[in-house]
Amino acid sequence: MGSLGKAVYTLGFWIRETGQAMDRLGCRLQGNYYFQEQLSRHRTLMNLFDKSPLVDKDAFVAPSASVIGDVHVGRGSSIWYGCVLRGDVNSISVGSGTNIQDNALVHVAKSNLSGKVLPTIIGNNVTIGHSAVVHGCTIEDEAFVGMGATLLDGVVIEKNAMVAAGALVRQNTRVPFGELTDEEIAFISQSATNYINLSKVHAAENAKSFDEIEFEKMLRKKFARRDEEYDSMIGVVRETPAELVLPDNILPNKAQKAVQ
Repeated sequence: MGSLGKAVYTLGFWIRETGQAMDRLGCRLQGNYYFQEQLSRHRTLMNLFDKSPLVDKDAFVAPSASVIGDVHVGRGSSIWYGCVLRGDVNSISVGSGTNIQDNALVHVAKSNLSGKVLPTIIGNNVTIGHSAVVHGCTIEDEAFVGMGATLLDGVVIEKNAMVAAGALVRQNTRVPFGELTDEEIAFISQSATNYINLSKVHAAENAKSFDEIEFEKMLRKKFARRDEEYDSMIGVVRETPAELVLPDNILPNKAQKAVQ
């Protein structure tokens, strides 16, 4: 940031400080008529009934997700934006390498009519699609639950089994192993791998400080590309600046191809 940039930044800082001071003064002058705005108290990880979520340090939990109470999330798993995992009246266990995609809901049941305890148990390398509802179920390793599917109490999805998008799986139903082709099983495995790699990119982006984000915005503006057709007409080849290339340890080459 040059001298002019620092001067503009400093000016902006003092304008904001002055505005905030005037806002506080105005609130005091309003007296009993003052309406106080409340900032969001959203907590991504929340304790409940003396139970604390246990999330592996290598797992990714999006900032807008809610992981509540007796919930365990294993290594390399990802809980995406808008998800709710509510382990209040029972426990939720998520294995390693599993992805629970945006706006999915995972809950539990204390027990069913026969008194059977119904936690939610999700195995390793499982894919649960966007907006799915999983309630008091068991999903075994490398299974696939499609977008918008609903799994009711006591459902068991066996290893390498699939639930189609939008499906309703009734209570105590068992979806068996052996109904998929080798290609479909390979697709489920690849889906889990893709999300492990993609979650690393999102985790790195969410970890950036305000200054890092502003610096990247400045770089992107500075090195913004013209239209490719225009470039070819004038014989210009524009390369991506080194500052904007993700390090290999964030997204390996194989992973780049997988998420494209």
